[in-house]
Amino acid sequence: MSTATTSTRSAPTRRRHPDDTKLALLFIAPASVGLLVFLVWPLLTGIYYSFTEYTTLTPPTWVGLENYRAMLTDPVFWNSLKVTVLYVVINIGVQTVVALVIAVLMQRLTQSTILRSLVLAPYLVSNVVAAIVFLWILDTQLGIFNIFLQWIGFDPVAFWSSETWVIPTVALVNVWRHMGYTALLLFAGLQSIPGHLYESARTEGAGEISLFRRITLPLLRPILALVLIMSIIGSFQVFDTVSVTTQGGPADASKVLQMYIYENAFGQYQFGYAAALSMALLVILMVITFAQYRMTRAGQSDLD
Repeated sequence: MSTATTSTRSAPTRRRHPDDTKLALLFIAPASVGLLVFLVWPLLTGIYYSFTEYTTLTPPTWVGLENYRAMLTDPVFWNSLKVTVLYVVINIGVQTVVALVIAVLMQRLTQSTILRSLVLAPYLVSNVVAAIVFLWILDTQLGIFNIFLQWIGFDPVAFWSSETWVIPTVALVNVWRHMGYTALLLFAGLQSIPGHLYESARTEGAGEISLFRRITLPLLRPILALVLIMSIIGSFQVFDTVSVTTQGGPADASKVLQMYIYENAFGQYQFGYAAALSMALLVILMVITFAQYRMTRAGQSDLD
């Protein structure tokens, strides 16, 4: 009897843990409210307005697929889409290559915190400020860069008023601003690659090019895919650089899709058609993101 009593007393007492559900809901409530108010609700209203004729002066009138039919036969829409794709190709191509070179150099030569801060510095400048600065630097008459071109014997280049140069110029301005941030993301990916793989390959006589092609690129693929997806989504939404510098000119040569949406919404007050254009952009980004995710196998790592 005494043994049973002792064993009963020595048994650990279970403590009832308080329910943390209410506390968890309290912490996620602000983010959830922000998500609903600033993302979900605008998305739902945008989808609704894309099926209406809405000018803010009159109540929305349901027109079904009329806005989408008009969009398919709108030459300005297709030109804006072509201009946007051209910008994305130049921006992503140059930015990724330059950022990858910077990341590899930072890993191989130095990992100084000061150097990383300097590389990231352009990203801390807003798009509007960067656009204004380069608008002055590349001005045809008074720009420092064109003055330098004349000094070495070349004719000045109309970077902002030439149909040939305007989109590459806008793209390179944004490359300058974002390449440091992209380089740091890739640098973080390089840090996750085990060093013994390079050492083993070097002992077998592999050179730097072979190391980069056979080890760095395959193992960097998940981070590189993430960077490309983020960069493409951001590039398709370019607006502020174009708005500050060219306003879509000359002759619609820099009228990107976001600029055309803005003109329809706040220039012509055709909010229904602008919403339809926005939905088209959303679908394009979803298709590109899904296709890129599958083709690059972004969710898989060769380290496994």
